[in-house]
Amino acid sequence: MKKFVAAAFGGTLAGVVAATQIAGPLMAEQSAHNSNLYEQLDLFGDIFERIRAQYVEDVDEGELIEAAINGMLTSLDPHSSYLSPDDAESMRVQTKGEFGGLGIEVTQEEGFVKVVSPIDDTPADAAGIEAGDFITHVDGESVLGLTLDEAVDMMRGPVGSEIIITVAREGEDEPFDVSIIRDTIKLTAVRARTEGSTAVLRVTTFNDQTYPNLQSGLAKQIEEAGGADNINGIVLDLRNNPGGLLTQAIKVSDAFLEKGEIVSTRGRNPEDGDRYNATPGDLAGGKPIVVLINGGSASASEIVAGALQDHRRAIVVGTKSFGKGSVQTVMPLRGEGAMRLTTARYYTPSGRSIQALGVSPDIVVEQPRRNAATEEEEEETSTRRSRSEADLRGSLNNDSLTEDEIRQIEEDRAKADKAAKLREDDYQLAYAIDILKGLSALGPKQ
Repeated sequence: MKKFVAAAFGGTLAGVVAATQIAGPLMAEQSAHNSNLYEQLDLFGDIFERIRAQYVEDVDEGELIEAAINGMLTSLDPHSSYLSPDDAESMRVQTKGEFGGLGIEVTQEEGFVKVVSPIDDTPADAAGIEAGDFITHVDGESVLGLTLDEAVDMMRGPVGSEIIITVAREGEDEPFDVSIIRDTIKLTAVRARTEGSTAVLRVTTFNDQTYPNLQSGLAKQIEEAGGADNINGIVLDLRNNPGGLLTQAIKVSDAFLEKGEIVSTRGRNPEDGDRYNATPGDLAGGKPIVVLINGGSASASEIVAGALQDHRRAIVVGTKSFGKGSVQTVMPLRGEGAMRLTTARYYTPSGRSIQALGVSPDIVVEQPRRNAATEEEEEETSTRRSRSEADLRGSLNNDSLTEDEIRQIEEDRAKADKAAKLREDDYQLAYAIDILKGLSALGPKQ
């Protein structure tokens, strides 16, 4: 027993000596780090005082401090920033679904403002602004070198006023000007309609109204169709949806999942991570789902698409999404301002991070670009293909069909014409609906 105690004591003593030997350099290194940090803070104070005393014009000290804070935050990543009291209030208003502006979600890339996506039925959408466009000038003034918030401020203005933005677009040889009239942006989070036997849920943003709108919109379409048995599936259209509230993305995903992980977030420290799981209940009642995404689908949209894809609850169709896989936390500051800070990355149920990679669709379907020449060619081709025996002068009538059969043929032809028109107007959506038609034709799983 005495030997055991001695051995244990000796081990403890050796540990203390070793720890003391290691701690010395560590403490010295920490001290040097603190000393360097204080020197940098002194340097900041020195520069601030020299600006106050020697700059060619008087400066607003508050604005100078705010600019320094914002510079510190924007140096971290494109999504961290300082929000002035006005900006913080504007952000709170946006999450409620109504605000003034052009109707575009933007980020910053290579010094220019990049359009993440235009918002449906807004001035920017009507003017033809597209996801991936670069805004290089606002009313003739370059935005190169400005922070994102400064560039956004340039685009703000009174409702009804005109703004001219210069756009550089892939596939165009030269930048071009677009005139837009500012307006009050009223976001309808979810637009629901039925195409044939398919319920189409167009989700434009993730704000406080998204899940309630989705729930009521789907219920209405099922009711108008005469019951769930008359719906062959759901298209969840997340194209050009720039994201929004994480909580709403979780609710929308949960709406179609019975169980399992929806998304997890991981910060710098393991204990800062969170995991969000689905609860029982499926608004679609097990009906097949196709999710539409494109390069304008970002953030919360990617959470939903990734969750439904990983659980094999939906087929994801379209083109690769934007790739914003980070979580921003808005922290209130003194003086009514706020700080938007990137605090975590989010991961889909399979554990993949989509930061800078995006969600890859199961089936890649490009949306064809349309121009006047293409439309004329398609119209001529459509005219040639639509002629049949029945169109020939003097053709014989089919005397073997009853009136009911003739009426059914005409109804089927009208449906085919409507489907063809949809394919011309929105090829990706038509493709998604065709998938659901095919799945419906196979019948329920045994």
